[in-house]
Amino acid sequence: MSEQNQKWVAAWGNAISINERRPENYGKNLTLRYPVRMLLSGSALRITLDNFCGTEAVRITAAYAAKSAGGSDIAAETLTPLTFGGESGATIPAGKRLRSDAVDFSVNAGETIAISLYFADYTELRSAVHITGPLSGGYFAVGNHAAAAKLPMDDSKKTNWVYFLSDIEVAASHDSRTVICFGDSITAQAWPDYLMLRTLELGNGKTSIIRKAASGTRILRQYDNITYDSYGLKGDTRFPRECLVSGADTVIIQHGINDIIHPVGVEVNPFRPWSDLPTAEEMIEGLRFYIRKAKEYGLKVYLGTLLPIEGWRTYTPFRDELRCAVNDWMRTTDEADGCIDFDRAVCDPQHPAAFGEGYDSGDHLHPSQAAYKRMAEEVPEEVLK
Repeated sequence: MSEQNQKWVAAWGNAISINERRPENYGKNLTLRYPVRMLLSGSALRITLDNFCGTEAVRITAAYAAKSAGGSDIAAETLTPLTFGGESGATIPAGKRLRSDAVDFSVNAGETIAISLYFADYTELRSAVHITGPLSGGYFAVGNHAAAAKLPMDDSKKTNWVYFLSDIEVAASHDSRTVICFGDSITAQAWPDYLMLRTLELGNGKTSIIRKAASGTRILRQYDNITYDSYGLKGDTRFPRECLVSGADTVIIQHGINDIIHPVGVEVNPFRPWSDLPTAEEMIEGLRFYIRKAKEYGLKVYLGTLLPIEGWRTYTPFRDELRCAVNDWMRTTDEADGCIDFDRAVCDPQHPAAFGEGYDSGDHLHPSQAAYKRMAEEVPEEVLK
């Protein structure tokens, strides 16, 4: 890589959070394959594997990059081994991450590549995140098929869980950059994928969109029990780590609705006391922490307003009042670089507490696919260029 005209830029990325605790949270003789759409062109590639939420070390046996041939297939002639300190395998300690060696691998903006990982030994599958959307998802297979052009139909299956793979960086032109989408399940779902597609349509070729989102997460609290530990880590633990991204210059934050909707009282749920319910001022201070940390990293900050919740199973008017108070601060503060008003884009203008027609997924909390597309359209074009 020529240092004068290229730099390392994250071209794809996800948060690493906590997989739901189940008896079968260990795997052995397991292949993972993740096809990913690349928004940047580059001449070399490296990946990061992250065991941030693991309680024990895991060992990667082999890893490969290849051009995708559609679905779970890869173009065998493009198969490129990835190494770690010159070795095909490596150990990732609990709580740590591991970056591969750089490898020559030509990538063109808009094409799909696939990262394949093989774990021969018993592996704690705890460091993971669940994502959905038109560009999201992968595959797993029983056996060592990481170098295979096709995964065996009878021994492979689709998955929306991404294990360990947190970032893919490419050696891209010096004017390339990354926009981070930070949040909870709403951001772990489809609007960042639609934003990726919109970015490709604009034809800039210099901007990548990466997702750092984990379902169930809150700004101010986290669950320290195995019933809800898959709801992830609180904001001041997540944000400083997830937003330290190669080539990033902007972060879009859409986070906080779980702080509002989760507390119900211990008589209803022993893990969700009313003491977890924040005030608007406490939530705003949490967002201010994000802004300060982002500025330390040299990032522009855009705040995304919180979406309607009327009809959600814990909805009450006081929760909506809290949501609106936080949204009003986002719309008026000069502490961030801008506000992206996702709320007004998808709410019913005649009844703003609820989603507009066609914009509710059905649970009255998560948007529909049409609403996710609308959210992506609401991001100012200047952010994407």
